[in-house]
Amino acid sequence: MDYSILKYYDTKTKWKLKREINRRNKKIVDVPHPFLKWAGGKRQLLRQIDKFLPKDFESYVEPFVGGGALFFYLLPKNAVLIDNNPILINAYLVIKENVDELIELLRHHRNKEDYYYKIRNVDRTKEFKNWSNVEKASRTIYLNKCCYNGLYRVNSKGQFNVPFGRYKNPKFCDEKNLRAVHEVLQNVEILLDSYERCIDYANEKTFFYIDPPYIPISETANFTSYTQENFTYEDQIELKEVIDALTSCGSKVMLSNSYHKNIMELYEDYIINVVSAKRVINSNASKRGEIREVLIKNYKF
Repeated sequence: MDYSILKYYDTKTKWKLKREINRRNKKIVDVPHPFLKWAGGKRQLLRQIDKFLPKDFESYVEPFVGGGALFFYLLPKNAVLIDNNPILINAYLVIKENVDELIELLRHHRNKEDYYYKIRNVDRTKEFKNWSNVEKASRTIYLNKCCYNGLYRVNSKGQFNVPFGRYKNPKFCDEKNLRAVHEVLQNVEILLDSYERCIDYANEKTFFYIDPPYIPISETANFTSYTQENFTYEDQIELKEVIDALTSCGSKVMLSNSYHKNIMELYEDYIINVVSAKRVINSNASKRGEIREVLIKNYKF
């Protein structure tokens, strides 16, 4: 379908129509899309996930929002996005509230190695505390687009420590997409909080998509360093208790995780579907390949 007809509608109607067009055509469009590359991002899995989405829901809650690929695919009219990563949530809030200033700052960044390390290392200095939220969001997006393989990783002190990516022409100022993201976030509640906060929104009309840090499938496959705290197996068990609580409230829940025996046993009373994903973030290119993941649901499709 030709999207040009949408220019005749107001913003709210435009995004509603576009959401319906995307769902009907099973199409992953250019904008809006995730403004950050995030480990475990689901954009490559959207067509597989789409087959298992609930047919009807009035509200959407994502307590580990990350890059928000499914949110941008669905464009739900009522949504709550939650994450405990302050750097990530700050970027969402700045795009929602100060996108013009953000775009202006992004235009001044440079794809040069010495400049990259200067910006990367600023969080080791006292002056970083005086940076505005917009300046910090600009730094976050710039580093994400120019760092090696788009990996977000911090050390034990919470300092970003990914090396320069040496890309020829990284798009760290994607004005078109940032403005589209700004539009769709206007009626979205964005929270810096733990995933447990999602229980406050539990009801029979709400769909929860839960995409936590995965349980590692090997001793070296640990992708949990998005914040200073790791997500342990004990945390996975506590998350299961939250999902049980959401289920008891009548909410529809879908969980993504590793195809791992502990996860399969933990959710043996739920509906489990296996999907294939391509691992794209790994320092060793030979280890970037197809892996199995699971979609766990508390509702019948």
